[in-house]
Amino acid sequence: MITKGIRGAITVEENSSEAIKNATLELLNAMICANNIEESMISHVIFTLTNDLNAAFPARYARLDLGWENTAMMCFHELDVPNALSKCLRVLIVLNCDEKFIPQFIYLKGASILR
Repeated sequence: MITKGIRGAITVEENSSEAIKNATLELLNAMICANNIEESMISHVIFTLTNDLNAAFPARYARLDLGWENTAMMCFHELDVPNALSKCLRVLIVLNCDEKFIPQFIYLKGASILR
């Protein structure tokens, strides 16, 4: 068994708890579906948000709405790079998986320009 990371990103409509929750769950559900992820496979999850998003912790919604109670998760701010995509939530899910596993990265809404 080895460890691989799955990247994903989505833009968030506004800096509110509800908008961050909706974007977090939309992105995580798409990543889960595309990669057939089960919580037992997850080593840890890293969330980053641009500086214009600070109304809520995305990890909270993974824990409460997806039941990821035994998964290590952390939230951080992205570097404040000039002219970077704003209102962007990024996720890195690190999985314990088979060597043959090929991660499917997910970029939704305005974050599709990152691919």
